[in-house]
Amino acid sequence: MDTRRTLLWVIFSVSLLFLWDAWLKHTGQPSMFSPPAAPTTAPAATASAPGASADASVPQPTVASSVAAPQAGAVPTTQGTQASEQWAVTTDVLSLLIDSQGAQVRRVELLKHKDTSDKSKNVILLSEQHQYVARTGLVGVEGVPNHNTPYRLVSNLKTLPEGQNSFDLVLEAISGNIKVQKIYTFYRGRYDIGVKHVISNQGTAALEPRLYLQLVRDGNAPKGESKFYSTFTGPAVYTEVEKFRKVSFSDIEKDQAEHVKTTNNGWVAMIQHYFVTAWVPKQGTDREIQTRKVDTNLYAINSIQKIGTLAPGASVTVESQLFSGPQDQKVLAALAPGLDLVVDYGWLTMLAKPLFWLLQLFHGWTDNWGWAIILLTIVVKAVFYPLSAASYKSMAKMRAVTPRMMKIRDQYKDDRQKMNMAMMELYKTEKINPLGGCLPMLVQIPVFIALYWTLLAAVEMRGAPWLGWIQDLTTPDPWYILPVIMIATMWVQYKLNPTPPDPIQAKVFAVMPFIFGGMMIFFPSGLVLYWVVNNILSIAQQWQITRMIEGKPLFGRASPDA
Repeated sequence: MDTRRTLLWVIFSVSLLFLWDAWLKHTGQPSMFSPPAAPTTAPAATASAPGASADASVPQPTVASSVAAPQAGAVPTTQGTQASEQWAVTTDVLSLLIDSQGAQVRRVELLKHKDTSDKSKNVILLSEQHQYVARTGLVGVEGVPNHNTPYRLVSNLKTLPEGQNSFDLVLEAISGNIKVQKIYTFYRGRYDIGVKHVISNQGTAALEPRLYLQLVRDGNAPKGESKFYSTFTGPAVYTEVEKFRKVSFSDIEKDQAEHVKTTNNGWVAMIQHYFVTAWVPKQGTDREIQTRKVDTNLYAINSIQKIGTLAPGASVTVESQLFSGPQDQKVLAALAPGLDLVVDYGWLTMLAKPLFWLLQLFHGWTDNWGWAIILLTIVVKAVFYPLSAASYKSMAKMRAVTPRMMKIRDQYKDDRQKMNMAMMELYKTEKINPLGGCLPMLVQIPVFIALYWTLLAAVEMRGAPWLGWIQDLTTPDPWYILPVIMIATMWVQYKLNPTPPDPIQAKVFAVMPFIFGGMMIFFPSGLVLYWVVNNILSIAQQWQITRMIEGKPLFGRASPDA
């Protein structure tokens, strides 16, 4: 019996350890299992000005050694000094600002996603607040158009017309004998944008420019991030060789970023909780991938693509896609291989993905994520029913012999060796496995953690209501009703279990419902809903098995005559 209780105590301790580690990350503190992130400082004021040059973020001379890196704040002499102009572009799901300086995307507003801190506002993904921009340019030849070069608007259409599924925004720049026509294609109901570069050599000599696709962002957490959980914000790289790899801002800060440097496939991205911005070049084209520090608390990820030799009078068209929107797994998987991996389920991805697939299936039936979670809980409980039944039978038998165990404890309280021998003889006589109730608990822990990450990472459930007071399953219960019910159900389970012989252990187990229930106050209400339904089903199953073994449903402790 002591062995079983010790093992249960270890299980609870490990669970508390993981929950405490989650709490540390929730409150912005470093994890016990990973090195702390480098502290960030406030972004430089000069870098956030809409018209300010950000030449420091042009790919370094190592990429194109023929071009010297310009001084910070300086505009190349081959470019004009005209003031920056911004054009507003709107579709049914996006509202953007495109700057004439480099034709870069400076702002992206998601019209179908509300800000969690202010429901009257939409989510702003790319913005000046985080110096978060998407831009392109050429390197490799002196004076060619880059993200500081003034562009002029060629087309006039900037809003998706009624009854039309797409439209083009055409911009043009000429510099260093190179003419670049940048064509953005916007689509109805889509967050991906087609980006086409038509590059023409207007000089008399052959040129070999390279095209860079770049994302720049500061290292600060997104506005409105919860104080009770922390998710990854930063660059990510995907290639067929190395697959998906996140790159922390702290590693870039220390010049220790590890990722594939050259490839002909994959994509680069900036990810944050629920949302992602990614450049997806055409597959099969040679490119170099860079991550580097641009300025104080400002970082960039570049995909620098070879476009070959451009003869005088010749032109080449380079196509790519820019995605800036929610981490919808189906949409991302269809856009590019591995892009759906930005939905980060942690180390239990192999378990979380099937859980989410089931959730989607049940949501298709019920059109409500809360009821989908309840159906998922029933399925999980059914899968583990044989294990649970064996566990509850063992606990029911233990409960039935508890009075005899207490007598043995009192009889041999001064001789622990004889007490353990008597206990083992009792187990053998009654055919009781003292560890029989532990396995289902061990199995439930990874399921619980996997579901936690599923609810935390799935943008589909962001802002999803269940019923009544639960208007967002990814945020804590505002009225604490579910945590209170969870405490009550855990208390009933405690009363159904055999009393620990050790008084100290009995007290510890008695307060466990309040400890875990109190912690659930800060967890997503969808997760607490899963736990509550699981507890209710467990109580019904355990009550039935206990009644079968003891002959009656006892919610108190077994009597000496049991």
